[in-house]
Parts: sequence; C-alpha cells; structure tokens
Amino acid sequence: MLWVSSYARVEPRLIGIPFFYWYQMAWVVLSTILTMAAYQLWHREQRARKAARPERSAQSERSAKGGAAK
Repeated sequence: MLWVSSYARVEPRLIGIPFFYWYQMAWVVLSTILTMAAYQLWHREQRARKAARPERSAQSERSAKGGAAK
C-alpha cells in the first residue's frame, strides 16, 4: 500500500469507477473480512478453552466468593 505509483492511475475501470478508488475500497472490504475471520477463530478458541476446563473455573468461582473447598 505504500508504493503509491502502483495504484495511482485511472485504468482499469470497474463499473465506471477509476482503479484508484475501487482498489482502495477493495482493501477496506478485504481487511474487514480478514479481521472478522480472525476474531471468529479467536472466539472459537476461547470457547473451546473454557469448555475444556470446567473444574478449574468452578474452583476459581468458589475462591472468588471466599469459600474454601472442603
């Protein structure tokens, strides 16, 4: 993206829109899609980690409430 001369041009046009504009908008859309995919993967991993350790979370809840496991 820093090499401006690679995309600072009018041709080729897409539906009458100069290359400079549709190329930059394509990056906005692509970046959004990639960010959403990364978030979904991260969220899925967090749920899997939470599901894999149910005992530990129950113990930490008791400790947080001040109760001791007897």
